[in-house]
Amino acid sequence: MGTKLICSNKKARRNYDILETFEAGIALVGSEVKSLRAGKSSMNESYARIADGEIWLVHFHISPYTHANVFNHDPIRPRKLLLHKQEIRRLIGKITEKGLTLVPLRAYFKNGRAKVELALGKGKKIYDKREDLKRKAVKRDMEREFKDH
Repeated sequence: MGTKLICSNKKARRNYDILETFEAGIALVGSEVKSLRAGKSSMNESYARIADGEIWLVHFHISPYTHANVFNHDPIRPRKLLLHKQEIRRLIGKITEKGLTLVPLRAYFKNGRAKVELALGKGKKIYDKREDLKRKAVKRDMEREFKDH
């Protein structure tokens, strides 16, 4: 079994310089898993936060499952991320020391289990974003020129 992409955070790479990535499991309830399998989720405004030595995924929207009736879940509840203790300690050290942020990049199923790719990122300034756009435009123009010749 391979991986199946659920959703991705398209703005993350535009707004952050990605330094390092981690794979974390997500603690979910049954109706959330069913809804994820149906592709009803969004992580546009989501981020990861550290509380009491644990890492929590905040604002990861998983739509309520239509067939779950009374036992449905809250769509934007904080969800616990599952990492090894030493990984959590290392992340806590890096975040408090350098002012970095934990940003979720994408959610996917790997061997039947829901996973999140977390990134350690540093926020980009406006001029950095502009330079990236210029660089992409120049690269695209060069590729177009080579393709024509």
